[in-house]
Amino acid sequence: MMQSILFVCTGNVFRSVAAEYAVRAQTGPQSCYRVESAGIKASPQSVPLVVCTPLIQKGIDPSAHIPQALTKELIDRVDLIIAMSLNHREFIQRQFGLTAPLFNEVSFGEETPILDLHEALPDWERDLVQARDYVEAVIDYIWKAVPALMARLPQFPGHREPVKP
Repeated sequence: MMQSILFVCTGNVFRSVAAEYAVRAQTGPQSCYRVESAGIKASPQSVPLVVCTPLIQKGIDPSAHIPQALTKELIDRVDLIIAMSLNHREFIQRQFGLTAPLFNEVSFGEETPILDLHEALPDWERDLVQARDYVEAVIDYIWKAVPALMARLPQFPGHREPVKP
């Protein structure tokens, strides 16, 4: 039976995209997981080059990704929602009455968020090299965390019972 996973961040162009594509790449086409991502404030835009480049270097190209907003319809078709940060988890709880574990909670049992660029570096525009380094470090972190996330996934059955085929 296929289980579906939804990664949620803010704009659906950085953290949740990195998680979605990293899981897809590392589990392969025969995976028993359907993986998607969404954003609590997603709007139509391209995935920034600073996000695409390190993912392309890992062998995956997210440039065709179209950000999607988190909706009830989207939530209703997935088994497990994984929030990238605390504000995403709070939004999911407030808007939809659901409890979503954090990415680090599923991967490592830690209640720690993966911060967005502006949260980690409030003045990121002043030092674009530091901003790029942060984005690349987060993508590397997410990429390396995927095996731990997949190993611990069975401990997180989701917000509802999976539909039997």
